[in-house]
Amino acid sequence: MQLSVVIPLLNEQESLTELYDWIAAVMQSNHFSYEIIFIDDGSGDDSWKVIQSLASKDQNVKGLRFLKNFGKSQALHAGFKEAQGDVIITMDADLQDSPEEIPELVRLIEEEGFDIVSGWKKKRYDSIITKNLPSKLFNWAARKTSGVRLHDFNCGLKAFKKEVVKTIEVSGEMHRYIPVLAKNAGYSNIGEKVVVHQARKYGKTKFGADRFLNGFLDLITIWFVTKFGKRPMHLFGALGVLMFLVGFGFALYLGIDKLFLDPTGRLITDRPQFYISLTAMILGTQLFMAGFLGELITRSKKTGHGHYTISETINL
Repeated sequence: MQLSVVIPLLNEQESLTELYDWIAAVMQSNHFSYEIIFIDDGSGDDSWKVIQSLASKDQNVKGLRFLKNFGKSQALHAGFKEAQGDVIITMDADLQDSPEEIPELVRLIEEEGFDIVSGWKKKRYDSIITKNLPSKLFNWAARKTSGVRLHDFNCGLKAFKKEVVKTIEVSGEMHRYIPVLAKNAGYSNIGEKVVVHQARKYGKTKFGADRFLNGFLDLITIWFVTKFGKRPMHLFGALGVLMFLVGFGFALYLGIDKLFLDPTGRLITDRPQFYISLTAMILGTQLFMAGFLGELITRSKKTGHGHYTISETINL
C-alpha cells in the first residue's frame, strides 16, 4: 500500500463525508493505493455513524473508536500503529487542511528523500489575537528550544516515511512535537512545505487558550527529555554535588571558626550558617540520589505505549 491517511477527530460529523469525497477524488486522480483511517476520539455526536456508513461503501475506509476522549496524541498513536502505507499522511478532519496538498507531500517523501515533511500554514484564517500571535510565539520558542527549524509545529498536515511513525512513540500531548521526537530518534531529514489554510466550514474549534500553556509545558518537558533523558545523572548529579559542596564548605568554615577563631564560645546551632550547611548537604544528597535512581530506571525501563481504550474498529 502506498499511502495511509490518518485522521484523528472529535465531533466532526458535518465535515466527514465532504472530507472523504475530497480525499478519494485526489487518491483516484493520482492512482494511489491507499487507506483512510479515521480515529474517533470519543465523539459525542454522530461522527462514528458517519464513519461506519463510509466504511460500508468503501473498503479503503477504516475506523477506530475510543471509549472516551483520550486526546489527539493517543489518537495519532493508534492510527500510526494500524497504518500500512509506505507514506503516512496526517491531517485534521475540520476541512482546514486541503487534500490537494497530498501528492506533493508524497513526492517530497518518495523522490526528495525526506523523512518528514511538515505543512506550514503561512497565511492563516484564524483570529490574530487568540491564535495567530500566540502560535507565532509558540513556534519561535519551539524552534529555539528543539533546534528543529519549522515555522509551524501545530500544523496537522504532515507526511512521514512509514519507519518514522513505527519508531517514535506519541503520548501525552506530544503530537505537536512529532518532528522533534523523530529527530531525537535519528530521523533528521525534515522538510517543510507551505500549504493552503482554509477557514473552518462547520462547527467550532476544539482547542482553547489552554493549549498554548500546555504546549509550552510540553516544550519544557521535551527539552529536558532531549537533553537529559538518557543521562539524568548529568543534571541531578551535578546539582547534587554542587549543593553538597556548598553545604560542606559552610560546615568546614563553622568547624574552623569554632575551634580556632571564635572567642565567644557560641554554639554552632545558634548560627544561621549551620542550617544553611545542613540544608544544602541534605538537598545535595537527595539530588544526587535522584540522578542515580534516574540512571537505573533509564537503563532498565521498557518502552511504553500511549494509553487509550478502543471500543470499536472497522476493516482493521
